[in-house]
Amino acid sequence: MNFVQPIRDQETIEAIKEYLMQQSHRNYMLFVFGINTGLRIQDILKLKVRDVTGEYLVMTEMKTGKRKIMKITPVLKREIKRYTADMKPDDVLFPSRQGGKNKPIKRDMAYKIMKKAANEFGLVDIGTHTLRKTFGYHMYQKTKDITLVQNMLNHSDKSITMRYIGMDQDMMDAAMNRFGL
Repeated sequence: MNFVQPIRDQETIEAIKEYLMQQSHRNYMLFVFGINTGLRIQDILKLKVRDVTGEYLVMTEMKTGKRKIMKITPVLKREIKRYTADMKPDDVLFPSRQGGKNKPIKRDMAYKIMKKAANEFGLVDIGTHTLRKTFGYHMYQKTKDITLVQNMLNHSDKSITMRYIGMDQDMMDAAMNRFGL
């Protein structure tokens, strides 16, 4: 598995959104959904329209087997409503153009979407997990509450969360910038 980074810069996030929307509404929505929920890609890809139309997203995480209840933000709710306007409740949220009716895209396709966007903007260390890390990084930047982010990402320890969202690296870089003998 490759080591991936969060997207730290808000302007880059907005530029990626515009780029993906020009490609397809599905690709745009995959990105927006990922950075606004922090869910793992395998959990995102299994979702159906009916799973995301309420106030909360209720699901069982595939990796941990833990039940997750997450409030859908007003911004994400608006995007979901626009995206799913012509979809049925049993439709998969991110349909594949291949592989039969009502099948989601596969993880490798989600990776290709992210990698193509990363190449367009000169980003390195980007993959599908970047969406989850970007969520965690920006949630921490807004709240400065590492325990909250740890719980949202279902991590067992704060130090794991700090490393996971790239804060350890940011702090080491800042210290090195101030250091000099």
